[in-house]
Amino acid sequence: MLTRFGYLDAPAPLAFAHRGGAAEGDENTAEAFTRAIALGYRYVETDVHATADGVAVIFHDPTLSRVTGEPGRIADMTWADLASVRVGGAAVVPRLDEVLGAWPQVRFNIDVKADGGVEPAVATVTRAGAADRVLLASFSDARLTRMRALTEGRIATSLGMRGVARLRLASLHGRPLRLPPPVVAAQVPPRYGRMPVVDRRFLDYCHRLGLQVHVWTIDEPAQMHDLLDRGVDGIMTDHVGVLRDVYRSRGHWAA
Repeated sequence: MLTRFGYLDAPAPLAFAHRGGAAEGDENTAEAFTRAIALGYRYVETDVHATADGVAVIFHDPTLSRVTGEPGRIADMTWADLASVRVGGAAVVPRLDEVLGAWPQVRFNIDVKADGGVEPAVATVTRAGAADRVLLASFSDARLTRMRALTEGRIATSLGMRGVARLRLASLHGRPLRLPPPVVAAQVPPRYGRMPVVDRRFLDYCHRLGLQVHVWTIDEPAQMHDLLDRGVDGIMTDHVGVLRDVYRSRGHWAA
């Protein structure tokens, strides 16, 4: 299954810069992506919303308030409104098409954060000719179903929350599970509340299905080493320098 998609054409374990490396103080900006890519990251995790006029933009939250201190919902603003938003003189809301065009060698893990972002995100990826270097993700199973339909299974996806829950239960009970063909990865936290997710049974089950397992968001070296010892296929981190050093110490850093 994995070889159908160019997205996973690098040796595992993959290293993902979560929001470009949010620990540096900014996130999902051109500057954040530039820093991570300069360190050697080939995989960047990011988030997409759509503006009122249908432009797919890179931003995590539905509102500007946490990042900028200003009010405003992304879905209620036009691209012209957002293009002028600055923090410390720097633009903080890039367009998805600009980001895909700026780094054609980079793989982008795109989490579509709202229903209104589905069509603009898919259309932008398609226009950019970036289908082979994108994975479409969402917590929402319904969004993912729509994206798979719109792309006719031509773009890699992960699983939503319900899909992950079904996968975990199937791994615990040894039950067969059928997944849509574009699903190439389970992207999960180490645990949900008190329930562990990434144990040997889960990893073995996913690997038998041909799925990679990518774990988020891991910032401590000891936990990174532990997950790599277990055999995970990728780690997402806010602390891009820390993960790079851990991978280097284990001979995983390909950059």
